[in-house]
Amino acid sequence: MAQEQSTSLLSSLKRGIFWNFGGLYFFYFAVWQLIFTFLPYWLKGDAGMDTTASGLVFSIMSFGALILQPIFGPIQDRLGLKKGLFIFVVCCILFLGPLFQWVFLPIIGANQILGAIVMGAYLSLCLNGGVGVIEAYNERSSRAYNFEYGHARLFGSLAGATASFVGGIMWAKNTGSIFWAMTFCAAVLLVLISIVKLPEDHMAGAVKAEEGDNADNEPISREEWVSIFKNRSFWGFCLLIIGSATMYDVFDQQFPNYFASFFSDATAGATFFSRVVSVQILLEAICMLFMPALINKIGAKTGLLIYGGILFVRVLGCAFINTIPMLVFWRLLAALEMPFMLVSVMKYITRVFDKRLSATVYMYGFGTAKQIGLTIFSLVMGNMYTQLGFHHAYLLLAVLIAVFVIGGSLLMRNDSKQVEA
Repeated sequence: MAQEQSTSLLSSLKRGIFWNFGGLYFFYFAVWQLIFTFLPYWLKGDAGMDTTASGLVFSIMSFGALILQPIFGPIQDRLGLKKGLFIFVVCCILFLGPLFQWVFLPIIGANQILGAIVMGAYLSLCLNGGVGVIEAYNERSSRAYNFEYGHARLFGSLAGATASFVGGIMWAKNTGSIFWAMTFCAAVLLVLISIVKLPEDHMAGAVKAEEGDNADNEPISREEWVSIFKNRSFWGFCLLIIGSATMYDVFDQQFPNYFASFFSDATAGATFFSRVVSVQILLEAICMLFMPALINKIGAKTGLLIYGGILFVRVLGCAFINTIPMLVFWRLLAALEMPFMLVSVMKYITRVFDKRLSATVYMYGFGTAKQIGLTIFSLVMGNMYTQLGFHHAYLLLAVLIAVFVIGGSLLMRNDSKQVEA
């Protein structure tokens, strides 16, 4: 049976290609952080959008991902390490500066709903739909170039903390500069991806064949794609993702408001919460340094269960916590969650499923499943917060997390036998 090759942190750091892919993660997720931090303020302020139209922007971004990721997955698997789809996503980001300044504003001024649809659809190409391309391409590259995906992925966490800090300064001076910063990041991304040289076996699977595996450079047949949906581990993986990654986002949607409610001044609460999140992101980056080695030891399925378990504890705890220090501590536990999730998801996919189909499995099993879950449970929990209040709603959310995570894990094949001793 194939064994996953373990790459030490020191080995990764010595590889020049590792820093190149670290840079790809850094500048892409800098754009991600800038959008999701400052777009709500821009929509309300500069664009003058009402809350209904602003909400429609984010709904269209999620809906776009439901359409794009199932299309992007098979395309990327056929491309292997060819850069075409990656470059397409980056080129979409490249035009964000001009579009926000000279295109989106006039459309919004003419019709807010039309502006929301156009903007949401375009941003989905760059972010909610495009992120699967970035993640899948970089994960496949980590196997082809022999470095740990998790070690390169930590640059995304560093980008989040950096973009939040620098973006805050830029926003105070000139709100439009945020979007031109995204264009700058895209230009750097194009340079970084252009200097990556394709290996000789970049076609099809584009990963090095390992002893005991099927030939990774063989073309992918239609039957092999269909086989994904006949695999019980795939459906179990989807359920676990809905119970963990989806519920993580559902929990986060209203948690800042819950946190701010403990302060007499809501603005002070929001400011303090932003600082807590910055610390959390930095802690995430530290944890990412050691997470690949830990997941190699305990197994990816176990890592996903730990991720779901920590989320369960956080949500259940918030149903009973009534002090700010404990809320801060509970929030910082999220610094453990994301490294467990990011590393375990990719390792589980490449250990249990055909590596040539890694992008398809990721975009269907993670991206699409998560977006479907968000569409359903964002509405459900939003209503529960209103009807029951935060404490009782969190109890219900904790139960949902436990049901989906346990149910999914029972269907999922164990990958521990493939972990290197």
